[in-house]
Amino acid sequence: MNEPPINEVDQNKLLRWVRATIDAAVHGRPAFQPDNAEISEPLRSPHGAFVTLKKGDDLRGCIGKMDFEEPLWKNALAAATASALEDPRFPPVKPGELPDLSIEISILNPPEDLPQAELFDVTKHGIIIEKGWRHGLFLPKVAAEQGWDATKTLEMVCWKAGLPADAWRDPAARLKVFTAFEFGEPEGEGDPRHEKPT
Repeated sequence: MNEPPINEVDQNKLLRWVRATIDAAVHGRPAFQPDNAEISEPLRSPHGAFVTLKKGDDLRGCIGKMDFEEPLWKNALAAATASALEDPRFPPVKPGELPDLSIEISILNPPEDLPQAELFDVTKHGIIIEKGWRHGLFLPKVAAEQGWDATKTLEMVCWKAGLPADAWRDPAARLKVFTAFEFGEPEGEGDPRHEKPT
């Protein structure tokens, strides 16, 4: 994704909404609903979204909504609630943790089939593998954060899907790639930080 899908004003707005959504969900209050007048056209555009929660350097939750017929803002807020309460790798976020959490948002373009694994560019692509009912996904930033090359990333996304590490070589497996624009806020603070797109 070369050009930011939303400008910095909308990025800051979406970060505030995601934090308000998480706060309401964790405290068991009614779901946060943004003012309709504040929802810009770019925020209404159809994009998938992932919300990543971190506590210091540790992952605390990461779930996405890949419904590319829904507007970005709806996918982001749904992902926010799911990341805080429904990530099966972690217990639900507790109210006392909220000040220590930092939020990152990834805006996704629709995935495209990858006809050859050699075309996977680990420096810019997110990766999805599907085989049977199993599937796994990594955002574009994961490989860089972990220091993985393309082969290692393919092996690890297979492992995440519950498949053998070399399942990506299986003709029956389906590989898809996507790009994302990522931004976030500083650790444990509500003021957003703009980061470079990936």
